[in-house]
Amino acid sequence: MGRQPRRTGLPGGPDAAGTQPGAEPRPVGTPRIAGIVWGLLILNTLGSAGAETIIPLPRSLIQVVTMGALGAAFALALAVNLRLRIRAGAYVFLLTLLLVASVISSAHLESGFGALFRCARLALFVSTLWLLSRWWDDSLTFVRHHIRMYFAVLGSVAAGLVISPGAALPDLYGGRLVGALWPLTPPQIGQYAAVIIGLTVLLVVGRRTDRVSAAVVIVPSLVLLALTHTRTATLGLFIGLALAIGSLILTSAAARRFFTWAVLCAVVAAVGFASALQTWFLRGQSQENFSSLTGRAKVWDALLAAPRTTGEKVFGVGLGDKSFGGLPIDNSWLAVYNEQGLIGVAVVAAIIIVLGGVALLRPPSLQRACAIFLISYCAIASYTEAGLGDASPYLLHLALAAALLAAPAEAAPLPTPEPARRSVPRWTRKSEVS
Repeated sequence: MGRQPRRTGLPGGPDAAGTQPGAEPRPVGTPRIAGIVWGLLILNTLGSAGAETIIPLPRSLIQVVTMGALGAAFALALAVNLRLRIRAGAYVFLLTLLLVASVISSAHLESGFGALFRCARLALFVSTLWLLSRWWDDSLTFVRHHIRMYFAVLGSVAAGLVISPGAALPDLYGGRLVGALWPLTPPQIGQYAAVIIGLTVLLVVGRRTDRVSAAVVIVPSLVLLALTHTRTATLGLFIGLALAIGSLILTSAAARRFFTWAVLCAVVAAVGFASALQTWFLRGQSQENFSSLTGRAKVWDALLAAPRTTGEKVFGVGLGDKSFGGLPIDNSWLAVYNEQGLIGVAVVAAIIIVLGGVALLRPPSLQRACAIFLISYCAIASYTEAGLGDASPYLLHLALAAALLAAPAEAAPLPTPEPARRSVPRWTRKSEVS
């Protein structure tokens, strides 16, 4: 027997897909440009408000970059999907209903012309997701795009910390880590770090990446998360991972081992570092400030006590900057109630319920575990963070969950080659005639 030709390629590269144990082959027909589109959507949702940067960036310039990223994402998605082939799904359909509710609430211009601009942004965002839905087939392709892009964002945060520690840990935010190169707030950085940590841990448990590559992502992200002192992101990470890994315990020995070690480490940390953990968790706040959720409760009470017409209760006042009385609302449900009314709240609740229900009905798998982590994280963060009613990272996290829960697309059957016609020797044909 002759030797088989040896294939060469980088470890984990395209040539290795489908050859390593547990490797996830690249979905057939998924263009690389889809990853670029996903990255541009993430860039658009970074926002334009935050801490002061080392080099002052005009807010108008940041808005041009973020909106330009969204326009480019839509154009690229349309160019790669000119035939407008889409996969109908409950998530993008509910987002479309949310867009309709946003347009109705913003048409009265109670929030100014900026509301219509935000509606146009949401329309481009939802349209791009519709175009990308063609490649949502429960593969891990978009998970890897998600991790890579947010890790690049965290890389800019780490670079700002190295270049100017004073600007990255300003007194204005109580010494919490902010973006010194791009204006990012501590909750944003904590959210990005928590999400990629959770997804990377699940990839390790599912044996879809090696431990060295995972450590490169997890260790620095944990450090940045600790420096942000973001309690919501930390709780969302631990609770989301517990639910996700719990969904794999019955079918994965690796998940059972990880869960056991995680519980042991948590017990040791709780006993040996209780004082340090309490100090980190309180962030030097008084008991009154902590009980009012850093002043959030006062804004919530004022928003709920404000007089509203029946139309404002049902449809809201239109898309705005997620603030009330000049103060941030910092609650997705109240922000949606204020801007899109009870209709918007119903649509957002339907999104969480439908995605959660579909995840529970799916058989145990790594994709299902990643979706459970993302859904639970967004549900937990919605209590102290706004974003479920407008184009935001939270809607992208849920879009990724929807992609993971989508049924795999049926592969088109390969054409059956016709059998080769055998040539009949001429002398045989002569003998047959005679």
